[in-house]
Amino acid sequence: MNGLGSQVHRIAEPIAKALRLEIVEVECHGKGAKTIVRVIVEKEGGVGIQDCEQFHHSLGRALDVADPVPHAYRLEVSSPGLDRPLRQRKDYDQAVGRNIRVKVHDPVHGNGTLVGQLTEVDDRGITLQVPVRKSRTHRQVALEWDAIAQAKREVEW
Repeated sequence: MNGLGSQVHRIAEPIAKALRLEIVEVECHGKGAKTIVRVIVEKEGGVGIQDCEQFHHSLGRALDVADPVPHAYRLEVSSPGLDRPLRQRKDYDQAVGRNIRVKVHDPVHGNGTLVGQLTEVDDRGITLQVPVRKSRTHRQVALEWDAIAQAKREVEW
């Protein structure tokens, strides 16, 4: 997180806590009047539009007072979405029992991307139940944390 992102996070954190929200990510992009400050929040049970509006309004006032952005900017507040990346251990814990897509640094059984049901999370890494191609069976695949390049929930329709 860049310097501006850290400042915004520091200002936003107590507001989020007061509204029972959790900050997932703070992104700051652009220069000058084209700067975008994006804060992604979540809460147990899901984030609604009212949550985003209330947080946006409160954070906007706090940023106006603290003035970490010395020029015009656009503030965006949103929820992370269903297919957001899994970044922290708690993200994986919340996804147990769901299908996830995992990109690995080194191919596993010839695959650089695995899709399967997350069955276990521990200090070493995760375990997926992955379907075997052209078969109705599944294979348990254990991945250590450092083997995972990227992971996100697989949206099921």
